[in-house]
Amino acid sequence: MSHTTIKVSRDLRDLLKRQAAEEHRTLGDHLAYLASLAEKQRRLERLRAEIDATSPEDLASYREESEWWERAQDA
Repeated sequence: MSHTTIKVSRDLRDLLKRQAAEEHRTLGDHLAYLASLAEKQRRLERLRAEIDATSPEDLASYREESEWWERAQDA
């Protein structure tokens, strides 16, 4: 794997280094962790938007089917 340099302010660099040290990560590992958190947040936001866009009829159907499966598992 090749390495590169990114330009950030000293304050940001120091903050990231401190956070990485607190979590016992290298700076590169910490940046990868932060990037993965951002990706996860974007996926959750898309999911939330899709759920919010679900029609009342589809939502009622989903709830009905979920309740059916719960009753079937309890039987």
